[in-house]
Amino acid sequence: MTTDWLSKGATERKGDWMQTFSGVQFWPLDPRPEEILIEDIAHSLSNQCRYAGHCTQFYSVAQHSVMVSRIVPPQFAKWGLLHDAAEAYLVDLPRPLKRFSPLGNVYMPIEARLMMCVCERFGLPYAEPPEVKDADNVLLMTEKRDLMPNCPAKWREVAESLAGKIVPWSPEDAEQEFLCLWAELAEMGAAK
Repeated sequence: MTTDWLSKGATERKGDWMQTFSGVQFWPLDPRPEEILIEDIAHSLSNQCRYAGHCTQFYSVAQHSVMVSRIVPPQFAKWGLLHDAAEAYLVDLPRPLKRFSPLGNVYMPIEARLMMCVCERFGLPYAEPPEVKDADNVLLMTEKRDLMPNCPAKWREVAESLAGKIVPWSPEDAEQEFLCLWAELAEMGAAK
């Protein structure tokens, strides 16, 4: 049964669709690589605050992704920039929910399928390089130090923090930095 607000063929897809920033009709439960646009990823991640907003000031997933990309070895920069790309369509779910709750049992397979489409779309290997996970953990510890100083208990330390202090960007600046880095990677032949 198709209603007026569904596009033709929508009943053939799993779940329901959402509209992206660029106007793409996107099914998060039935993603297709050709429907994933770097502009949508950059815009969405720049408007999402890490840690469910529980940091001292707004700090976007886009800025986090740019920073991860900049500290990994150059051959992994594209993966570093896109390591949280699925969150552009699913939102940034905090680690305790993702890893230690029944919600994670539902979320993680959906996220994995979406990341496979991101990898296919942008020519990445399906397995996240360990260097990206290591850089993600370095940023986690740096973010904890710089953006969450009122810590009520010790975190499980997983890496050393970066030497420099994080200065959060506005959503507009984060989106611009994300897209500029993507363009740089394209010029170097790392992006398509």
